Amino acid sequence: MTTISKVSIIAGGAGFIGVNLAKKLRSLGHVVVIGDNLSLGSKKNIEQWVSTNLDNFIHIDLSSSEGAISLLEFCLKRHGRIDEVWHLAANSDIPAGVDNPLVDLKDTFMTTFWLLDACKKFGVKKFNFASSSAVYGDWGEVPLSEVLGPLSPISNYGAMKLASEAQICAARESFLDCATIFRFPNVVGVPATHGVIYDFIYKLKKTPSHLHVLGNGSQQKSYLHVSELVKAMIFVTKHKDVESCIQPTIINIGNNDDGVTVRQIAQAVTGRCSPNSEISYEDKSYGWVGDVPRFKYDTSKLTSLGWTPVMNSTESVERAINEISIEHFDS
Repeated sequence: MTTISKVSIIAGGAGFIGVNLAKKLRSLGHVVVIGDNLSLGSKKNIEQWVSTNLDNFIHIDLSSSEGAISLLEFCLKRHGRIDEVWHLAANSDIPAGVDNPLVDLKDTFMTTFWLLDACKKFGVKKFNFASSSAVYGDWGEVPLSEVLGPLSPISNYGAMKLASEAQICAARESFLDCATIFRFPNVVGVPATHGVIYDFIYKLKKTPSHLHVLGNGSQQKSYLHVSELVKAMIFVTKHKDVESCIQPTIINIGNNDDGVTVRQIAQAVTGRCSPNSEISYEDKSYGWVGDVPRFKYDTSKLTSLGWTPVMNSTESVERAINEISIEHFDS
């Protein structure tokens, strides 16, 4: 008989990262309850990737007090307790948030605000949050470390992630016993729902002879495979120095290498999916308004805790290209 080590809620758990996290937590003996509005995630993801039925899933909008409270009540009625909340729910479409800032206010910040409020009401003391490199803004070639500042995000998505971090810090002072804030790099793998590799593969599926790239291809960023991201998050939350920390733990997760350019990714994707495709670029250094064209992570804080990724950015991208191609191009 399997011993339940924890009851874990994953807000946004039907999405790309959420189902990978849910699968890993279940393998560690956790009961996992998922709440998601299914804007990008799907029930199929839960059944296929988490290898479970939908008894512990609730389709819900978490950007309101009622929605957040309903998720926690759902978990309590089924399992009698909540040991931790993993908050991954957000709008991940940065251009959509530029066109309509209310998207990020609602889906990225208000989900945080109301989930924290619900945690306070029900006495949940542990909160883990998926933040982003977007909170830093554009620092060019300066390595991004957790002590860098001032933080000046250039997208509404980054601004609402940073506002969420601030709200979590206040909650840690008020009622949380432990709060962990993970600043993600570009995360790749399956089941992908968006991102540069996914976009390129879908473009080539529609027009195999031509791939149009947003920007001039010089954009260069750190990439991490989702399997390693999940391992790192769980490692950090179980670390004794994090569990005993009196302040929120803010930590970069990723590779500290030079990253991969969009041009390299475009060439690798066409080579895998459509070798005779012509690639065209634009005459600008960024892909869209709010896009940070280049960044490099400083992950020394994560390394000091004892965790480093196995794959570098190039290897992570190569693996993800093959995985996403199998899932969406070869079929």
